[in-house]
Amino acid sequence: MTPEPDVLRKTVDAYVQAVAHGTVDDVLALYAEGATVEDPAGSEVRTTEASIREFYAVLEPIEQTSELLTCRIAANTAAFHFRLTSHFGENTFEVDPIDVMEFDDEARITSMRAYWSPEDLKQV
Repeated sequence: MTPEPDVLRKTVDAYVQAVAHGTVDDVLALYAEGATVEDPAGSEVRTTEASIREFYAVLEPIEQTSELLTCRIAANTAAFHFRLTSHFGENTFEVDPIDVMEFDDEARITSMRAYWSPEDLKQV
């Protein structure tokens, strides 16, 4: 049975916060076994827990903030636009991806595709 929209919204909120402030384990706890990650869309699809862990591990040491800008949920899918701000010493960068996620019956992420390109990364 598809989870209620508010339950999926909680997973999206938890994801946006975990990417900026959490550990790799915090992010991976939101994913179902066998999940896939394609970030950005068109890149290699990560299909194993090890490859997904490696992807998110890069973000963990970076000082970041995040903000969910908008979220739309239909059936077991969420599309959401958020801002990720990363601080590197004196430099600050922002990217505003649009992610599309599918969820299992327990509101865990089964697939994630992120829509952004290097041209979307801007120094602020």
